Amino acid sequence: MNQGRAGGVTGVRTAHGEPTIRLTVAQATVRFLANQYVERDGQRSKFFAGCFGIFGHGNVAGLGQALLQQEVDDVNAGVEPSLKYVLGRNEQAMVHSAVGYGRMKDRLQAWAVTASVGPGATNMLTGAALATINRIPVLLLPADTFATRATSPVLQELELPSSGDVTVNDAFKPVSRYFDRVWRPEQLPGALLGAMRVLTDPVETGAATVAIPQDVQAEAFDFPESLFAERTWHIARPLPEKRVIAEAAEIIRSAKRPLIVAGGGVIYSGATEALAEFCTRTGIPVGQSQAGKGSLPYDHPQSVGAIGSTGTTAANALAADADVVIGIGTRYSDFTTASRTAFTGAGVRFVNINVASLDSVKHSGYSVVADARESIEALDALLDGHSVDPAYRARVAELAAEWDRIVEQAYSPTTTGVNIATGEEALTQGSVIGLVNETSDPRDVVVCAAGSMPGDLHKLWRTRDSKGYHVEYGYSCMGYEVAGGLGVKMASPDRDVFVMVGDGSYLMMATELVTAVQENLKVIVVLVQNHGFASIGSLSESLGSQRFGTDYRYRGDSGRLDGSTLPIDLAANAASLGADVIRATTAAEFTDAIKAAKAAERTTVIHVETDPLIGAPDSESWWDVPVSEVSTLDSTQQAYVVYEQWKAVQRPYLSPTNTQNTPTLINGAQ
Repeated sequence: MNQGRAGGVTGVRTAHGEPTIRLTVAQATVRFLANQYVERDGQRSKFFAGCFGIFGHGNVAGLGQALLQQEVDDVNAGVEPSLKYVLGRNEQAMVHSAVGYGRMKDRLQAWAVTASVGPGATNMLTGAALATINRIPVLLLPADTFATRATSPVLQELELPSSGDVTVNDAFKPVSRYFDRVWRPEQLPGALLGAMRVLTDPVETGAATVAIPQDVQAEAFDFPESLFAERTWHIARPLPEKRVIAEAAEIIRSAKRPLIVAGGGVIYSGATEALAEFCTRTGIPVGQSQAGKGSLPYDHPQSVGAIGSTGTTAANALAADADVVIGIGTRYSDFTTASRTAFTGAGVRFVNINVASLDSVKHSGYSVVADARESIEALDALLDGHSVDPAYRARVAELAAEWDRIVEQAYSPTTTGVNIATGEEALTQGSVIGLVNETSDPRDVVVCAAGSMPGDLHKLWRTRDSKGYHVEYGYSCMGYEVAGGLGVKMASPDRDVFVMVGDGSYLMMATELVTAVQENLKVIVVLVQNHGFASIGSLSESLGSQRFGTDYRYRGDSGRLDGSTLPIDLAANAASLGADVIRATTAAEFTDAIKAAKAAERTTVIHVETDPLIGAPDSESWWDVPVSEVSTLDSTQQAYVVYEQWKAVQRPYLSPTNTQNTPTLINGAQ
């Protein structure tokens, strides 16, 4: 027998005569991942960019040893590590970084993430849910307790009196698109191939979890060499059925006031250019979801910006009157539909184009299960020569221009805000967004996830590049921003990445600033200090709950949290984590800070105080958050009256969309 690379022993053959290599389960996992590729439209690329990890007793001698061994072997051979290892600071944050990377790469590349047993593993649960909800591929490799149970209970093992085979990793099952546990080495090939099938499927993708007990990770086995051959997974573009896309075209042709809702699927499919051409020719306006923002540049004639609860007045006005809504690559979240109050036109119908049938049938829409780019191009051909009425084009242009004026006012308000801690002048959040937008380059990326900032960015950010807007709003997870921004920067090192984060979300998870410094990656963090939870504070007030529990204050003499503001110095905190820090108070100082950060080579945090009581322009829309039906508080009683008024507008969207009542057209003529 011969000693193979990475410590494997070659020369043994299977019962069928296939050569094998002796590796530990962890070593086999690393070698397999390093040889996975994907291909779409003839473009082939390596699927796994690397592995994030934090080691503990559950994985240090297994996957930790395997990653070390391959890194040393590759470096000694004079090549880049075949599976780059990056040390993170928090397990949840590592998954967020992987998601940021995967989204930026349009789901064509991913990261693996390994954590130790117990709390190391369960810390990844929030990240797993975020990946699955946003449909972004990430491979999770949590360690597990001993398969042999030789010394049970081991440190951090969950014991249930009702079941001997349950571990904390079973909690991954409902938040993963794929789950398997490798109890024996023979099970590893099936588990890894199953994970790859899901990770590379645009319909199924999300978190894929392969739990490997710590003793199994270190166990050796004679694996078939064929398991480690380069393997290329094809990313399909499902074509629309000819009859189905033809009927969809007829529904659109019959519409007087059509409106497209562009979701993230447009961007992942690479369909932005096709959408721009289609809309230019037909004149159909486009509203964009959070994930779909960037589907059209903000200044495209048919772009009416964000739609829904955090939408523009232009998009929402058109939505209210639309007779046919064409959803492309959207999952119709409650923010996109304003909790089903956005589309209220009499007899409104839906045409839904999506690779996932789950989304294509929503709102009783006419279902086109197909790739976004292929479907748009097919519609463009079928609707050749068709255009909306010139009056409708004119209305779209008028509404878009009016919103653009509103954005200008938000960018440059006539009055300044107030720093609630000091009483001095402060910038508004809208002006902060405007200054970043106007000072940044078109290809720069803005990253956000939670708080009041995502809604304001959705309305106000002028997106100039299809990958320039990155707001995680499927899970809207506090703490995503810095970690996700790190992943975005790793995916696009040639772009400046602006992480927009409020103090509430920053305090949840800022630790990956250390990882950015460690990896010599420059991320620009705009840290907005408004002394509390501005978004929930505003929501609380609108629901009659008086901003209760949303301010960062001392407990006062009354026993309530109504004392003076807490003396939190987040700029000092960021500096302690290794970042360069610039404090800015005025618009001029803030602009200079952005320019300095762009010129810098290191991660830079810009600290700015804003007035939390001055919000962005009103969307004239709604979000369904239930109000207490009975209360002794006048504020809650008044809020419930408003809530009932909106509930009366809410629609079930149960009427089927079909072509039975649509005139049959031949070559455009009835």
